[in-house]
Parts: sequence; structure tokens; C-alpha cells
Amino acid sequence: MAVAGHKAVKARTDNSGAQARVIGAGAGISQRRFLLPLGTTLALLALSFSPRVQQNATLVWSFLGAAAVLLVWQLVLFLLARQRSEVRAVNIVLRPQHYVQAMVQFSVYAYWGYYWRPVYDHAWLIAAQLLFVYTFDALLSWTRRRDYTLGFGPIPIIFSTNLFMWFRDDWFYMQFLMIALGFMGKEYVRWQRDGRNVHIFNPSAFALGLFSLVLILTGTTDLTWGQEIASTLTLAPNIYTFLFLVGLIVMYLFSITLVAGFAAITLFGFSALYGSLAGVPYFLDSEIPAAVFLGLHLLITDPSTSPRTPLGKSIFGVLYGLGVFGLYKLLGSLGVPTFYDKLLCVPLLNLSVIMIDRLVTAINSKALLNVWRDSWFGGRANLAHMSIWIIVFATMTLLGKTDGQHTGDSLPFWQQACDDGRVNACSRLLQLESTYCGDNAAWACNELGRNYRQGRITERDPELAFSYFSRACELKFQAACANLLNPALLATAEPLELDLRLMLREGGLNLMQTPVPELMNRACAHHWQFACDASSSPL
Repeated sequence: MAVAGHKAVKARTDNSGAQARVIGAGAGISQRRFLLPLGTTLALLALSFSPRVQQNATLVWSFLGAAAVLLVWQLVLFLLARQRSEVRAVNIVLRPQHYVQAMVQFSVYAYWGYYWRPVYDHAWLIAAQLLFVYTFDALLSWTRRRDYTLGFGPIPIIFSTNLFMWFRDDWFYMQFLMIALGFMGKEYVRWQRDGRNVHIFNPSAFALGLFSLVLILTGTTDLTWGQEIASTLTLAPNIYTFLFLVGLIVMYLFSITLVAGFAAITLFGFSALYGSLAGVPYFLDSEIPAAVFLGLHLLITDPSTSPRTPLGKSIFGVLYGLGVFGLYKLLGSLGVPTFYDKLLCVPLLNLSVIMIDRLVTAINSKALLNVWRDSWFGGRANLAHMSIWIIVFATMTLLGKTDGQHTGDSLPFWQQACDDGRVNACSRLLQLESTYCGDNAAWACNELGRNYRQGRITERDPELAFSYFSRACELKFQAACANLLNPALLATAEPLELDLRLMLREGGLNLMQTPVPELMNRACAHHWQFACDASSSPL
């Protein structure tokens, strides 16, 4: 690592307030800079021998292949640097927006992973991605004949990407490819904005968006943990409140309240309007899905790829809300997993930033542009924005639209809505029954069998009905066993105690140790009439 001149280390501060140092000692030892990527590559190789990686042969080869590509790249650059006598420096720049964002994201992993163990198991693979991307980023900079900026920047990109998607072990090499694509997009896909050459796309959103399209077009979503990631966030109790609180930290320090706030208000407003008109929730079991709530705090709020004026941020947030709302409907109608809704619209929004900036600039009204007068709040308008956002979230919470029981948590609600012919109610009933059957809720398996045998709310499929009845019978649900013996029968019964423990977990609660009286009270609150009768009957 080198820089022309006599001093080995020179400190400076860039115009963002970040601390910077330039490390080097002249052309004579310029090749020492390769010790940095060599060290991270060797560390990546060492990780391939960890028990977590060794349990899957494809995962091992993914690590070895990534390390081999990086080593060959380093060798080529090393030989070219010697031939050309090139000198490049390593600039250490520590920007607050990077390490604060990384700490907030880490807290999400820590909290969520405590309730869903695969997150902790994935920590080794996140570490590998960090080693890979620090090496890749340095080599890409030197390939472009630029000095390398070493800091915390890659960490929030990796954390953000893995908060929404990661590939299964048998396909993990695609994860390295996705990360590399995100950083290449940051390096090569650029434009002039405010007289500066800057990247267009949020790197994690760019990679997630492109890979989402590929997975959708090829029908290979099952190669990833994408659906599980989106659905298991609610296993962590009070996840909305947690995300809200950690989001306040980022809002306070980097003034992104308007983006997240307007996105949430837009989604909440349109969801409420749809629910009042259709009689059923727009999203399955929430007004704003937890993964979308995470996205509007930690995916779309990158200051480098979003508008800078208050009005521009507000428009950006509204467009994200509208984009997610529309994509959820579009993806569902196409039979595509709906969790992609929060990912696909971000790159398009990034492309709209200059258009939004021009629109805002064309508005000749200082009061409208700044929302608040300069004299109000002593120049601390962001605190006013945060105050409004706190009131909005508190209102949503008091109305039971965040962590509390939601209308869509109730299977009897969806049964009644399906019988009443409500929009999408029957398809969502099948979706919920399928989810709970997958969790070994015998009642749900029997109901699926009845639906596929009867053919009233879905196409008749005797073979599929038989398989569901068999599964329910194996779980000791007597009505299902009767349905197996008599192909003309459509017997049903009340859920078993275990079924209730599996089907009443709104907010991800673990009900396995819940006392039976409390379980029955919860079932009554979910409109199971037999539970209400049991709760009210004298002992």
C-alpha cells in the first residue's frame, strides 16, 4: 500500500465529516498493498474449513471457487503493477452513516435470530461475504486504476442484502455473484448529479432487484430463503416496535424520516381503504408486512440514492408505498411469491431521483419545498418530522395494526369471508391452511383435503385430497382418518390442542407452554366458537 511522498500515514477529514487516512510509503514498497486483499482471501479460505461450511460439499466448493477467482485476479494485478510501476494508496475513510447503519442492522439480526435459529447459523456465511466483498471492492478499484477507500461501507450493503435474501447452501455461489453484481453496479452504473459523478442505484437494492427478476422469470424462488426470511420476521415478538425504535436512530442522525414515514403512511392508508371497501385485509395478516416495514427503514433510505430536499424525500416515500402496494397485487395475480414487492421497485425509484429533483426544483415555492418555515423549530425540522412519525406509529399500534392481533390472523374470519364471496378470501384461506398444514397442524391438513375433494373453492384434486387426509390422519386427527376410508365423506372436527398452539401464533408467539385456559381464551379471541363455549362453561 503506497502513496507518493515521504510520509507513510497522512490524516485528513473529508467534507462529510468522516475521518480519513492515506496509508503508503512511496513507490518502492507499493506492492505491499496486496497484503490487504491477500489476507482477506486467506481468511475466506480458512472459513471454508469451518463446521458450518464443511457440512455441505457445494458450499465448500463455492468458497474455494470464490477464493480462487480472487487470488487469480490479485496475481494479474500484481504482475501488471510491477510492469507499469503503478502506485496506488489505501485511503481509510470512516463515515458515520456506514457504521451506524451497520450497527442498527446488526441489532435486527441479533433480535430476529434469537427467535429463528437459521439467522445465527447464517452468520458464518455473512462473514464470508464480508471477506469476499472487501477483497472484491479493493481489486475492482485497482483494476479501475483508482485508490481504494477502506471503511465500513461494504458492511451495511452486505447486511442489507442478507436481510431480504440469501441462497440455500447448494446454490450459495450465486450469493457471491449477487454481491459482486451489486458492487459492479455501484462502480459502473453512474450519472452526473449536482455536478458530481455518483452511482445511480443502492448497491444492495440493485443486486436484489436484478436477481429477483431472474428468479421470478425462471421460477426458481425455492433456491433461496427469500420467502422464509419474509415470513419469519414476525417470530420475534413486537418486531414492528423494535424496527420502529431502531429506525428512529437512523432518522435522527441522517434525516431520512420523510422517506420512511411517507412510505408507511401511504401503505397504511391504502391498506385501510382497501379493507373498508373489500371487507378483507389487503395484505394477508397485517396492514404493512413486517418485511416491508423493515425495507422502508433500512433499504430505501440510502441518502446517496434518494432525493435530498424534504419535498423530494416525501415524494420518494409515497412512490415506494404505491410501488409495494401495486406490486403485491400484480405478483399475486401472476402466481409469483409476493415478498418480491419490496425489492423490485427500489431500482426503479433510484432511477427516478433526478426526475424528482428536477420536479422539485421547478416548484418556485420555498414554503412548499421545505414543508416548514425556516424560523420554525430552530432549524431542526427533522425533529418535527420524527414527532409526527411517532404519533402515526403510536396510532397504528393503538388500532392494533402493528404487533397486536390482526383480523387476518383468524382462520374463522377467512372461512366466513370465503363463504361470503369476499375478494381473494378463498385463495387466502387455502394459503393459510397450507402454511399451517406445513407446520403439522392436523386440522388444517384435513380442511385442505376437504377443499380439494369438494372442489367448491378450488379445483377438485382427489389425489391431493388423499395426501392431505393421510397427513392429517398420521397426526391423529380422527375425522381425516374417516375421510380416508370413505371417498365420499367430508368429515370435519374442532382443532386439537396442538393445532391451536400452531395456528394462533400471531406476532410469532411460542404457545407450546401456554396453559390450556389461556390458549382457549386466545382461540376465542380468534373467533373459534367452540373455544368461547369452553371458556365460558363452569369448571
